[in-house]
Amino acid sequence: QVHLVESGGGLVQAGASLRLSCAASERSFSYYAMGWFRQAPGKEREFVAGVGRSSSWTSYTDSVKGRFTISRDNAKNTVYLQMNSLKPEDTAVYYCAVDRFNRGSKYSQDYDYWGQGTQVTVSS
Repeated sequence: QVHLVESGGGLVQAGASLRLSCAASERSFSYYAMGWFRQAPGKEREFVAGVGRSSSWTSYTDSVKGRFTISRDNAKNTVYLQMNSLKPEDTAVYYCAVDRFNRGSKYSQDYDYWGQGTQVTVSS
């Protein structure tokens, strides 16, 4: 079991930036790919970004490409999501998740452990 804790969410105006952090409880964190997902009210949870266990690859959903950057620091057991040029449509609860089998999937059912989420609200 890997315990994840997200932080860094908040209320910002359109065009602002936020950096989300996700701290993992175990050093085995470095063995796993990681992902960020988000869920807006009344919508399904959607993939935002993923990163390989040694940062050998990253992937993004089209709507955030060029604005969001996922990264990780295995020494700190932490994955980050830098979000720039935020838009009102980015408003959601953001979750990080563990991909134990390094599938690089964009589907939530392929992720094994989840954090509690952090709220991001972007006003227009």
